[in-house]
Amino acid sequence: MSAPPTPARAFGDRLPQWMRPRETEEPGQGRTRLIETTLLALVGVLLLIATVNDVFLQTHVNHRLTADLRTWRSYTGHNYKNLSAEQDQLGHTTRDVVCGNTTPGPPKERVQLCLVMTGPVRNGRRAARGGWYLPPKSEDLRRSRYGCYGSTKDGRLCPQ
Repeated sequence: MSAPPTPARAFGDRLPQWMRPRETEEPGQGRTRLIETTLLALVGVLLLIATVNDVFLQTHVNHRLTADLRTWRSYTGHNYKNLSAEQDQLGHTTRDVVCGNTTPGPPKERVQLCLVMTGPVRNGRRAARGGWYLPPKSEDLRRSRYGCYGSTKDGRLCPQ
């Protein structure tokens, strides 16, 4: 009256023939598996090294940007939270630009002071090598900058 129970199948029985575990190795196949396993292990090691390197790099970038914000606050004497920090993406340098309002108010609604930070982090701060001012409601474009000082007066970062 009831259907006979189906026998329990092993996991390997559900796999295609070429994927099932083997009782014995076919002639000449052991060397191929050794090469494949070695290559797979090397790819895994390469991915591990790349991941560790990326995490290490990002940690240092975050540390540097935090120091940039702290430097801007100490130079200006303003403890503002809404600062913008930009990294030099094209030159692959550690030159960063931090901009913030000179007076309290919403971001970009007041005159902004932008500082160029370079060099290593020392005592939680970096050196500000120069900077410029931006008028209210303007983007940080070269033509909008005025009052340039320090190393930014060379003409590459500020209009002549």
